[in-house]
Amino acid sequence: MQVQLTQRTCAGALGHHPYSFPLRARGARAPCWQRGRPFMQQLAASEQIKMPANRGAAVQQDFRISAPNVNLTVLPDALKKDCILFYCEDAAPLAQKIAASSSKVTLGEINWKNFADGFPNLFVKDATEIRNRHVAFLASFHNPGTIFEQISVIYQLPRMFVGSFTLVLPYFPTGTAERVEAEGDVATAFTLARILSNIPLSRGGPTSVVIFDIHALQERFYFGDTVLPLFESGIPLLRERLKQLPDADNITIAYPDEGAWKRFKYQFGDYPEVICTKVRDADKRIVRLKEGEPRGRHVVIVDDLVQSGGTLIECQKLLASQGAAHVSAYVTHGVFPNKTWQRFTPEQGNGPAEGFRYFWITDSCSNTINSLKAQPPFEVLSLAEPIAACLQI
Repeated sequence: MQVQLTQRTCAGALGHHPYSFPLRARGARAPCWQRGRPFMQQLAASEQIKMPANRGAAVQQDFRISAPNVNLTVLPDALKKDCILFYCEDAAPLAQKIAASSSKVTLGEINWKNFADGFPNLFVKDATEIRNRHVAFLASFHNPGTIFEQISVIYQLPRMFVGSFTLVLPYFPTGTAERVEAEGDVATAFTLARILSNIPLSRGGPTSVVIFDIHALQERFYFGDTVLPLFESGIPLLRERLKQLPDADNITIAYPDEGAWKRFKYQFGDYPEVICTKVRDADKRIVRLKEGEPRGRHVVIVDDLVQSGGTLIECQKLLASQGAAHVSAYVTHGVFPNKTWQRFTPEQGNGPAEGFRYFWITDSCSNTINSLKAQPPFEVLSLAEPIAACLQI
C-alpha cells in the first residue's frame, strides 16, 4: 500500500498554515517535517510512500467540496439503507422515477383528501408497518396553498416510531427572499427554514433535509440545530449531458452575473468561462460582458433558477452578438410563473441570434414539467438518481 505524504498533511498535523512554517529560535529543534525527512526519503526509496518533490513549490489546489456530496460507489452495501418514500400528489412522477432507479426505495401511500370546509383530510396507509424503518417524504412547495397539508404529514411521520426521517425538498421556493434591504421587508426564506427546523425528532434523531441548489448558500445558517440540511446540486447531471454533445470539446460556461459565478465556478474549473454582469435601468435589465471570450464557442449559461427569464434572454442576445457559435442554458429550477417558458425560442439553424440550442432544467418543479414535454429547446434532466442516493445514507 502506498501512502501519499504531502506538505499539507505535515502542516495540518502541526496546526500551521499548509504552506508557511514558523521560524525557529537559535538552538531550537527543527520542525518535525525536517527531522523526519531523511527517514521519509529512505521509505520513499523503498516505494512504500511518495514524497513531495519540492517543499518550496506551492501546489495550487482547491479543497472545497463539490457536488455530489453523496457518492454511493464508495459506500459499502452494508451501510446503504432501505427506504420507504412517501410523496405529495404533485411529486408522484418524480417519486416513481426514484423508486425505479433504486431497489432500495419503495413507495408508501397517503390518502390526500379534503373535508367539506376545504381543510385537509389525510391518512397514512400501513402506518404500523413503517416503525423502525428509514422513512422519507418527497415534498413540492411550488404552491403556497399545498404547503400546510404537506407540513402536516411531515410533522407526523417522525412521530410514527420511524427509525429515521428524511425530507426531500428539491426546490426551496422562498430562497430568493433571503435578505432585508429596507425596514419592513420580510425574509420569507428564514420563515420557511424555521418551519422546517421544527420537524419533530424521530427515533434516529434529527431529520435530514435534502435541498438542491438553494438560491443563496448562506441560507444553510437559517436552519436550526434540530435538522440536518444536506445541500445537493444538479450540476453533475449537466456535466454528464455536456460530455454527450457532438461539440463537447468546444463548450464554454457562462454566468449571467457575479453571484452565479461565485456559486458555481468550483464545479466548472475545467471549462473556459465567460462572466456577465447585469445592471438595472428602471424596469430595464442590461447585461454586459465582463470577462471571457465567447466567439466561436458553444456557450452554456448556468444559473440556479429561472422565473421570468429576462436575464437569461438578455445574456443570450449579448453572447450571440459577441460571436458565440451556439448558446444554451441550464437551470436546476425551472419555475416559469405564468408560462414564461414560452419566451424561450429554439435555435432553428441560423445561429444563436434566433434562440437557444438547448435549455436544460431538472424536474425539481413538478408543476412545470408536463408543460415542457416535447417543447424545444427544453430538455429535462431528472433528479431521481441523485435523490435515491441521498435516501440511502
